[in-house]
Amino acid sequence: MGHLGELEQLILFAVTALGDDAYGGAIRAHIEERSGRIVSSGAINTTLGRLAERRLVIGRVGTPVPGRAGRPRKYYTLTPAGARDLQQSYTTIRAMAGGALKRLDALAERKS
Repeated sequence: MGHLGELEQLILFAVTALGDDAYGGAIRAHIEERSGRIVSSGAINTTLGRLAERRLVIGRVGTPVPGRAGRPRKYYTLTPAGARDLQQSYTTIRAMAGGALKRLDALAERKS
């Protein structure tokens, strides 16, 4: 298992949630909608390329849409290795947070 960064995790969760409709623009919108985090298309595409190189996702070129200019969309699917890495990353975060969330909430509510 390789270490997954925060953006990689967000992208892999979005790919999982979107299923067959996981392309760059939809992934970006899903992340922004669910997390409130604004992510550039360039960052999404660069990260998807890295994830594909690591064989955590597989990309496939979609069918060209009549009347839509530009290249056809590239759709992504989570691989079993990607699912395992994401699952392990999520398990690690949950284990680290266990027992610390009440203290974290209390610290966050304090005024500086």
